[in-house]
Amino acid sequence: MKKQIKRRIFIKSAAAGVIGIGFSPQILKASADINQTNLRRVGIIGLDTSHSPAFTRVLNDPSAGPEYGGYKVVAAYPKGSNDIKSSVDRIPGYTEDMRKMGVEIVNSIPELLEKVDFILLETNDGRLHLEQAIQVMKAGKRLFIDKPVAASLAHAIAIYRLSEKFSVPLFSSSSLRYIPGAKEIAEGTVGKVLGADTYSPATLEKTHPDLFWYGIHGVETLFTVMGTGCRSVRRTFTEDTDFVIGTWTDNRIGTFRGIRKGKSDYGGTVFGEKGIMVLGKYSGYEPLLMEIVKFFDTGIPPVKPEETIEIFAFMEAAEKSKMKNGATVFLETVIEQAEKEAEKIIKTI
Repeated sequence: MKKQIKRRIFIKSAAAGVIGIGFSPQILKASADINQTNLRRVGIIGLDTSHSPAFTRVLNDPSAGPEYGGYKVVAAYPKGSNDIKSSVDRIPGYTEDMRKMGVEIVNSIPELLEKVDFILLETNDGRLHLEQAIQVMKAGKRLFIDKPVAASLAHAIAIYRLSEKFSVPLFSSSSLRYIPGAKEIAEGTVGKVLGADTYSPATLEKTHPDLFWYGIHGVETLFTVMGTGCRSVRRTFTEDTDFVIGTWTDNRIGTFRGIRKGKSDYGGTVFGEKGIMVLGKYSGYEPLLMEIVKFFDTGIPPVKPEETIEIFAFMEAAEKSKMKNGATVFLETVIEQAEKEAEKIIKTI
């Protein structure tokens, strides 16, 4: 199959009033209105992940620099996963950590939304994100959804379509998108990227498709340097390792290695026209958090919806390839099926 994958999820005619990244003029107007009010109150949904206290420590630090725009976490709703033990067990400790940083703990998402202007949706369990995000979007609050944006491709598509429907911009990203070296590659240091091999831990969680839970970090790194346009996926799976081969529409090849045994780390190698670059070591949450702050300011997502959708299509195709003993799975087929499921979901809302 050589035809270009159809990118219909957010692409509409100019007459429909939709701009390049898929957000309407109403969204941009809302962005300008919020900027004029100079509101900086941030709320967090989900205290079942280390990201919640980590982001709060940086934003609420009295010495936080101007790059954090004066944003402060003022309230949080602790409820996260209902049945993922590793997440549920974290909530009491992280809740106490947040209280020590002066964050008010509330009893519901509606109560939280009354107290804040921007949302960090941090719940570790991607199955809950659609239900939680809808409440935020209906309230008109700009939001960042931590990885995974959802626990299925259909839910991910539904979330982004509802973002457009409610004129509330959002974005989702792994912090590994900002791994050292990625910015230089985007600026052309190695010329055109001809291929890349990335890796990350890939622990499994039975409630999520395999790569959605943790392998997403390395997959996002792969798309950061390769860009969109992946046509097909093949996956080899063992208890200790995942190896996923993606073929792009221009015949470039990108691979992801998921590590479950031995030394775990994040990184990769990028092969370009002008050189080969080894990506640097993971540098923490701060680069992502600075992008979130810029997004809260402008309403312009630093990661286009189409790219996030393709990342999740890549991972869902890898899941289907595993079920078919490593057979090639085409992203176009996976996306078309998920779009139909997303439409059914939206009709029930």
